[in-house]
Amino acid sequence: MTQAYEVRPDTVHDGRAEHYDTVIVGAGQSGLALGYHLAKRDRSFIILDAYPHVGDRWRRHYDSLRLYTPAKYDGLPGMRFPADRYSWPTGRQMGDFLTSYAERFALPVRGGTAVDRLTQVDGHYVVSAGDRRFEAANVAIATGAQQLPKVPEFAAQLDPEIRQLHSSEYRNPSQLKPGGVLVVGASHSGADIALEVAGEHQTWLCGPVRGQLPFRLEGRPARTIMHFLWFAANHILTERTPIGRKMRHEVRNSGGPLLRVKLPHLEAAGVEYIPEKVTDVHNGLPVVGPDRVLDVANVIWCTGFRRDDSWIDVPAFGADGWPKQRRGVVADAPGLYFLGLKFQYSFASMLIGGVGRDAAYVARHIAGRRVTSNTN
Repeated sequence: MTQAYEVRPDTVHDGRAEHYDTVIVGAGQSGLALGYHLAKRDRSFIILDAYPHVGDRWRRHYDSLRLYTPAKYDGLPGMRFPADRYSWPTGRQMGDFLTSYAERFALPVRGGTAVDRLTQVDGHYVVSAGDRRFEAANVAIATGAQQLPKVPEFAAQLDPEIRQLHSSEYRNPSQLKPGGVLVVGASHSGADIALEVAGEHQTWLCGPVRGQLPFRLEGRPARTIMHFLWFAANHILTERTPIGRKMRHEVRNSGGPLLRVKLPHLEAAGVEYIPEKVTDVHNGLPVVGPDRVLDVANVIWCTGFRRDDSWIDVPAFGADGWPKQRRGVVADAPGLYFLGLKFQYSFASMLIGGVGRDAAYVARHIAGRRVTSNTN
């Protein structure tokens, strides 16, 4: 396994600001891809990330996670994913790939640096991380979509004896108590987890299904189908087309379809699927639909995430709460950029192999700006 990659400051922090042309917040695939393109242009930049090591976010997914795109589509600019083209990488393998990527291109990543505020002062940006301060002409926010776990407010009313985990906390069935398991949220992660825990527990999966992939993800016919889907994700389902704009709304406001694990797989494993949502709590137990009470020992919330932009003190957001950007560029805040948003420019924008195009566009825009900051 690749050793985790961590970049520490070259000098002891003394409270003074560090100056760069660009600060990238987030060392996931989007932030690293932008770093690659800025390095090729010989720009001054630094990548800040809250995790100690590059790739840690991927390593903290549930153990059995496999990507939903084969390795052929999981590379980043300048480096393909090092596996058989039609293999399906695990989350840990993706984390190790990001580690190798940062090492190969000597990207200046500052790990263990949690950014807590972004402001604009006298025409430049100030990025704060505790008592550290970074000043730059440009800031690119590449923090991804998985930020704050979402659970309903009434989750706090469940019996404290019930083990509750969000999907971001779930690793494997060993975390669960003996007894039944309710998995809430019938998207792809919910279906994956329900199938896994059903091997040891009576399991229910609840929530509406937003469609199912009509072919087997790992089947040989899928290789041809995937080729056309990848083309559509990059060139047809974009903000420029009516169908793309319609899908962007759906992607940003609804759960995803079932991909690898589908309802017949769940039924064969003994999982009971309930299409209704969890609506309430009765005597400390979850209520599904109007009145069905489930006596379970565990609840796994596969209910998604919400963005956390509370640390950004720059007018960059629309009435819908999403950044007002076009292809990552915020016109109302020159020098501010976003990467890795859901359907940023196209459906591929949120896929690993699709972030490179958006990163290249943002890098060209940064290079074309006349205003630059002082560098070290």
